[in-house]
Amino acid sequence: MIRLRIQVAHWRRRALVLTDTPRPDCRDCEGFGGIEHPYGDGNGEYAGSDIEFCGWWNESRRWVLLPLPRRPRWLRRRDSGRDPWGPDGYSNEPPF
Repeated sequence: MIRLRIQVAHWRRRALVLTDTPRPDCRDCEGFGGIEHPYGDGNGEYAGSDIEFCGWWNESRRWVLLPLPRRPRWLRRRDSGRDPWGPDGYSNEPPF
């Protein structure tokens, strides 16, 4: 059974896509869509991890619903050099 959700894809042009979602009751992956296998280097230190996806879930199964329009040039955010809003969208200025 396919569990669908809508999300925004950031490809060459932004679009709304319909995509598959992992089953939360899967006994193999426990709802994550895959099993992570960490591995180490020759010294035994962590070197990364590989993900083995479940056989029933296909992450690349997507359907484009609607391409989103581009913002006009005058509405795009301008970089003025000093941004009082931090990278996470919250102000770093004192409250008063």
